[in-house]
Amino acid sequence: MPPPAETDLAHTPPDGGWGWAVVFGAFISIGFSYAFPKSIAIFFKEIQDFFDTSYSSIAWVSSIMLAAMYGGGPLSSILVNRFGSRPVVIFGGLLCGLGMVSAAFCTSIFQLYLCAGLITGLGLALNLQPSVIIVGKYFLKKRPLANGLAMAGSPVMLCTLAPLNQLLFDNFGWRGSFIILGAILLNCCVAGALFRPIGPPAAPTGRKAIETLKKEDTSTIEMADPGDGEKEDKDCCENFNKLLDLSLFKHRGFLIYLIGNVLMFLGFFAPIVFLAPYAKHLGIEEYSAAFLLSILAIVDMFARPATGLLANSKWIRPKIQYFFSFSIVFNGTCHLLCPLASGYAGLAVYSAFYGLAFGMVCAMLFETLMDLVGPSRFTSAVGLVTIVECCTILLGPPIGGTLIDAFGDYKYMFIKCGSVMVLAGIFLFIMNYYNYRMLAKEEKERKKCEKGEEKEDGPKSTHTIPEKEDTTTLDEKQGGHETVPLKSEEEVLKNGANSTSEA
Repeated sequence: MPPPAETDLAHTPPDGGWGWAVVFGAFISIGFSYAFPKSIAIFFKEIQDFFDTSYSSIAWVSSIMLAAMYGGGPLSSILVNRFGSRPVVIFGGLLCGLGMVSAAFCTSIFQLYLCAGLITGLGLALNLQPSVIIVGKYFLKKRPLANGLAMAGSPVMLCTLAPLNQLLFDNFGWRGSFIILGAILLNCCVAGALFRPIGPPAAPTGRKAIETLKKEDTSTIEMADPGDGEKEDKDCCENFNKLLDLSLFKHRGFLIYLIGNVLMFLGFFAPIVFLAPYAKHLGIEEYSAAFLLSILAIVDMFARPATGLLANSKWIRPKIQYFFSFSIVFNGTCHLLCPLASGYAGLAVYSAFYGLAFGMVCAMLFETLMDLVGPSRFTSAVGLVTIVECCTILLGPPIGGTLIDAFGDYKYMFIKCGSVMVLAGIFLFIMNYYNYRMLAKEEKERKKCEKGEEKEDGPKSTHTIPEKEDTTTLDEKQGGHETVPLKSEEEVLKNGANSTSEA
């Protein structure tokens, strides 16, 4: 493993250098996290016949895996804050391998839910969150491009795994394939080894933090007030809030993003899970059905970095939330038009447009969140978003499978997914417009207050104004629009100390 990075880079992301090796590691780790739950859909038809179960029952395998991947977000964020990205990703890779190897020996569908769904999904969660977080620590100006390249790992892996899984099944069956796939997932451990630490420790584990905690403990012992129990409870809440910032639920932009994404994920993953089974249902040959996922992945592969470059432009980045809303509406429109496709050629065209739309959404999924909350609160934001989103992710594919079982036709599943995503995109567009208007209004009021203080204070204001300007420019560099008004006094003092140390 490479040695830890220099601590001189603590507050200034290098925007290159070893950061590109980190992007490569994130490319592998994120690629497996997103592509693997979709690629195992190749085995669904055969596993369904083996266990003699329904579409909705077999769809729970991918749903549980995806829900565990997203639901494990807070745990992953806490572990990253405590131990850093590298050990968490390595442990996640080991968990993924264990889950798939144990799934090869399952004798019931419920055992498959536990091994392939829960254990492997939790391992993927420990791969996904740290990879996204550490890319944000290494890049600032080139962050949209770096995120786009890292997220491109998903289509590359999907393009590779879809035909590979069909080949493995033909030669080894689904049980032998699961053992081989478990070994392949161990490459996440190698990717995690590239994530060398950068910046100060995210958790309060340094000497200063320990000393302050000791001082607080001694002071509370000396005081011996009857309300010591209440103080201890308050300290526990404050320590937990450092690991997972619950004050984000008071953040207007974060809540808009969260509601829109919860609605979007009801229809986001189901079409890609059922694309290959749908093609087989129409009588298309197995390798051709698997190649539809490769078409989707190839287009997605180029769409993500291209979207990252476009989102980093001076025209798009200031209003990136609108671009994200458009991508979601475009994605939903593709699903609404899918039932019109007849034959393999029509499905190939649908897969190409779906790959473009899917890549656009995924490339900006975390960039838009960081744009709203800023890098300092991004780790907690990712954890909170994923735990809430896991409910709709868990229900999306099974609801689609239920519609297929009820009507005997896939078109109702595509219509449901498309309608939900179009609605989510429209909601985000309207609410982000409202958010931008409110931010502009709050900025005007702040400037008026500063001018009023300048007139009242006279010469004293000449000393205080530059300090305010410095803090706003620092927060603009971090990319958070609403971070300043919603920070606690403690966080403001910390950021002030950091900015003076940088100067």
